[in-house]
Amino acid sequence: MKKFILAACLAAISSVASFAQSTDDYKKGEVFVGYSNNQVDTGVDSGDDFESFVDDRESFHGFNASGVYNVSRYFGLKADVSGTYKNKDFNFSVPVGTGTGNVRFDTKNSLYNFLGGVQVKDNSSEARFKPFAHALVGAGHQRTKIDNVSCPTGVDCTDLFSDSETGLAGAFGGGIDIKVNDKIDFRAIQVDYNPIKFDSGTQHNVRLGIGIVFK
Repeated sequence: MKKFILAACLAAISSVASFAQSTDDYKKGEVFVGYSNNQVDTGVDSGDDFESFVDDRESFHGFNASGVYNVSRYFGLKADVSGTYKNKDFNFSVPVGTGTGNVRFDTKNSLYNFLGGVQVKDNSSEARFKPFAHALVGAGHQRTKIDNVSCPTGVDCTDLFSDSETGLAGAFGGGIDIKVNDKIDFRAIQVDYNPIKFDSGTQHNVRLGIGIVFK
């Protein structure tokens, strides 16, 4: 899957780069490549305050790549791909007969977004600070692979199996780019609300990003 995502990103970057020529007053295209941190909703709701909002999430790390073709100085069509990952080890006690035993296993978790939509931004060739906003929709895919399961005798661990889901996803947010030179901007911050509707429920994720914009 990672090789497929990388190939798709390279294809998108190549196609957008072919349009990334400047007109007299604005850039016709851009390509963003950077780090992505997704604060993934665990489904636990421990309260309404901000600390609980943060504690109810798992931090996934990975990449984000996007390409934009600007149809005007302020509006562009955007394609966006992100993949974030987290590995976890579990070790907990369960009742076994008159005593207890330990259940152990590892998980490799991944979350992908394949999105498209519109971006609003001042793409002037002369602008130094460039706030932007986007609204994107598409598909989200999550996968959990379970390895190295260890169960004590008499404990049923058949419920521990690898699983994956795909559902409707979106990213609604924006950020700010800072001009470095005529060909490169620095994306200082990107913040997105990233809901994904799976059969098991809706994840209310928060996606953060930083990186380089080629134009």
